[in-house]
Amino acid sequence: MKKRRRLKKSIFVYLLILIVIIVALLLLFKKGGSVDTLTDMFVSSNTTSATLYDLEFNESISINRGTIVKAYDTKEKKDDKVYIKIKYNDEYYLIDENNLVEDKNNVVKEKEMFVRTNLTVYKDSSSSKILSYIKKGERLEILGFNSIDESGRVNRYKIKYGDTEGYVYGKYLVNTKEEADKVYDQNGLQEYLAKMGNSLNGGTASELDYYPYEKPKFENNKMPDEVRALYINSAAVRNIDKYIEFAKSNNINAFVIDIKDNTSPAYNSPVMKEYSITNYNRALNSFEDYKSYVKKAKEAGIYVIGRITTFKDSYFVNDHKEVAIKSSNGEPFSHNGSYWPTAYNRYVWEFSIELAKEAVTEIGFNEIQFDYVRFPDRTTNLEKEGVINLQNTYNEEKAEAIQNFVMYACDEIHSVGGYVSIDVFGESASNYVTAYGQFWSAISNVADVISGMPYPDHFNAHEYGIEEVVWTVPYKLLNEWSKYVVSKQEKIPTPAVVRTWIQTYNSTKTPSVVYDASKVSDEIKALYDNGLTGGYMTWNSGSNLDKYNEVSAAFKKEYK
Repeated sequence: MKKRRRLKKSIFVYLLILIVIIVALLLLFKKGGSVDTLTDMFVSSNTTSATLYDLEFNESISINRGTIVKAYDTKEKKDDKVYIKIKYNDEYYLIDENNLVEDKNNVVKEKEMFVRTNLTVYKDSSSSKILSYIKKGERLEILGFNSIDESGRVNRYKIKYGDTEGYVYGKYLVNTKEEADKVYDQNGLQEYLAKMGNSLNGGTASELDYYPYEKPKFENNKMPDEVRALYINSAAVRNIDKYIEFAKSNNINAFVIDIKDNTSPAYNSPVMKEYSITNYNRALNSFEDYKSYVKKAKEAGIYVIGRITTFKDSYFVNDHKEVAIKSSNGEPFSHNGSYWPTAYNRYVWEFSIELAKEAVTEIGFNEIQFDYVRFPDRTTNLEKEGVINLQNTYNEEKAEAIQNFVMYACDEIHSVGGYVSIDVFGESASNYVTAYGQFWSAISNVADVISGMPYPDHFNAHEYGIEEVVWTVPYKLLNEWSKYVVSKQEKIPTPAVVRTWIQTYNSTKTPSVVYDASKVSDEIKALYDNGLTGGYMTWNSGSNLDKYNEVSAAFKKEYK
């Protein structure tokens, strides 16, 4: 009897334990738990994010693709869709089973995309090597990608276009043809651009790209809010100690130092050795000496900007006649004694950008400034008459090619932590696209810094209706010019910092004018009075320290 009672008691206890376990499991399931196996999986999507649902199939939150979640074996079905239960941030959700993958290489599900902004096609997933170019609106087949960031955005997609396979930056692609064909038009921008003339055949302002362009701020490379810079050429840099001494006592915080001027390469760069042996052999300084000069400036607290002449390079043409602007006889065209690689040619682009990236990573420049980012001026009639051939491979307008180069430059130099500035003629702020392809708005919207060159003695004698000869009254001239700049800056979504070149040499035009401290100060004051307070740079081709000392009082003033 006792054994039977003990047995009954044991069975009762076991049943009670079993009931408790069953109840616990039911409660656990109700709260979103599971006894199924947990597996690490990746969120996938054909956009940057996927939708998560609560356990009642209601939309809850979005989660960036590439995110790791804990997935259960448990599946739920509703409306012919299968959902998998997951755990994310200690909460339980359902997700469409098509948005989970085991391999991170499969998180990007796009099969086709469309070109929103004219784009460069790269040969591989990481370098600056250019394969081709594709225009707005085109459809691309997506074959893969190189990486995604924390927000789920793809850096470069691997694409196929016709017979071409290469890589393109994801930020220039959209998911539909309709999105791709749209033009950016905020605050009446397109109506304003439609008024910009193209009588000089430089390009159509309204057909350029004005989508907002991200301007970086690098933690380890701070750009001064106001740059006050001396220009130092390839030979003068050997006297870097004297320029540093001058800077410390004259309110100067930056140097623009030549990396490559036309027929004046600053140092024997390994990139020059690969792309242009003439530039390499005729360099004015050794790599190590030049690097030591830049290092000294940085150690003194100077922000260093490396200047590269881009589409004016006689030495490069000497090495690569096939990329030159050609005369009707097929030989390189000489423009005022110099030879110009055509701005349409992507190998020419590559050279400048590879040189720039080397200057940032190996020499230590904070910023790269590109000069001569244009076609030769005063050649419109020669083009019309067929005297010269610009070798327009992709049937681009001039301004289109120039803006495309600026995009390429920014994408590549930002990738190594450097800023990009572009030099432009003062005329580019006018209400038309210039004959040589510079249009202020299109360049400013992309670049980090735009640097006009409104040297007073480069203007016509009575520009803007000014009664006096304009180079004798620099304040009046720069005051009027600045208003055009401001109007261009206000219309675009992501304007660059305006940092202007100022004439720091005596004008020899009739009437001749000595540009003393007063005249130099007038230039700067006119800029700042119009809100163009990003700074100034002193243009004196000889980097003459005596001249800099002569006008130093202008640098010591505070204009803000």
